[in-house]
Amino acid sequence: MKLDVLIIGAGAAGLMCAIAAGQRGRSVLVVDHANKVGKKILMSGGGRCNFTNTGATPANYLSANPHFAKSALARYTPWDFIALVEKHRIAYHEKELGQLFCDDSSKQIVRMLLDECAAAGVTVEASCGVQRVRKTPEGFSVTTTRGEVHAQSLVIASGGLSIPSMGASGFGYELARQFGHAVLPTRAGLVPLTLSGKHQEHYQDLAGVALPAVETRVGKQSFRAGLLFTHRGLSGPAILQISSYWQPGDDLRIDLLPDQDAGAWLVEQRAARPAAELKTVLGDALPKRLAQRLCEQWFLAPQDSGHPWPLPAYESWPMRQYRDAELVQVGGQLNAWPITASGTEGYRTAEVTLGGVDTDGLSSSTLQSKLVPGLYFIGEVVDVTGWLGGYNFQWAWASGQAAGAVV
Repeated sequence: MKLDVLIIGAGAAGLMCAIAAGQRGRSVLVVDHANKVGKKILMSGGGRCNFTNTGATPANYLSANPHFAKSALARYTPWDFIALVEKHRIAYHEKELGQLFCDDSSKQIVRMLLDECAAAGVTVEASCGVQRVRKTPEGFSVTTTRGEVHAQSLVIASGGLSIPSMGASGFGYELARQFGHAVLPTRAGLVPLTLSGKHQEHYQDLAGVALPAVETRVGKQSFRAGLLFTHRGLSGPAILQISSYWQPGDDLRIDLLPDQDAGAWLVEQRAARPAAELKTVLGDALPKRLAQRLCEQWFLAPQDSGHPWPLPAYESWPMRQYRDAELVQVGGQLNAWPITASGTEGYRTAEVTLGGVDTDGLSSSTLQSKLVPGLYFIGEVVDVTGWLGGYNFQWAWASGQAAGAVV
């Protein structure tokens, strides 16, 4: 088979690239080894697909080159994709912070993309694996499980390593290296953090306890969102967000009461409720089980345990027995709770893969290889990773459109 463009990967970026190329009159084939098209789209947003974020800017992405994403994102904005969604009369809503979801089902987004592909004359084939890729004078020769394909341009939209149960693999990285591209170290992003040893023992029975709004902080980066205790550690949007910035050994702090100076608040509570126990007062601001556990950890730790902040106080004392300095010290822990994470849940549950094909080897305006004419890398396989909340889909749409406009 001979054609203009072969795209490997039928996810968000690949299908968007196919649509743009097909609309220009190019003959396009999209192949994917998975048995179903757009699997990550289908599972996104709890089955309702958080398809973009109206606030997407280059500042919402991690990359060794923070400027790389600017060109593509500027030329295909969230409003461009919203226009496509509205053209197909897909009802949607804003959940929070610019995050847009389908009212009904993520299947609508996949159907929309496939309908656009069909209208542009694009062929999409699932359950089609790639066995070998060779450069030829005319372009590329690709051996697939359904035969040989010859194409002038080859687009790699094969994604990263996250969620291997859905077919994720390192194919794109291997092919990049085959053609001389550098691949930056990869790791799981937007992923729950794990605790181990005594840290896990202290909190594992709090699994299911949730806080609607905390602020997680690593270095100068912070996120405010919800937190969830799990059997293995911590999850929830605030943890997923900060996980992309955290690495083992980093100092992770969580502000459990981000709306106030907790020390000053406790001093006020002592004046208003002198007979109330501290754990009771904390239980009115935090989940009661968490308040109890924090008090146990802070006040009942043996003096020889190495606990960094033992206090000459006891959790069941009435508030009136605490001095200002003691309440301010407790407040300091509430506003900067130190968590020693041991690692992450890994690619098994990670929403994205950090790192990937080095952007130094790609054109920021077209995503074409600087080393091999006609070769393109788009979407998650590239070293551009967005925050939680629709940003990674917007990069997929924008990078796919950038390549599709020129292949």
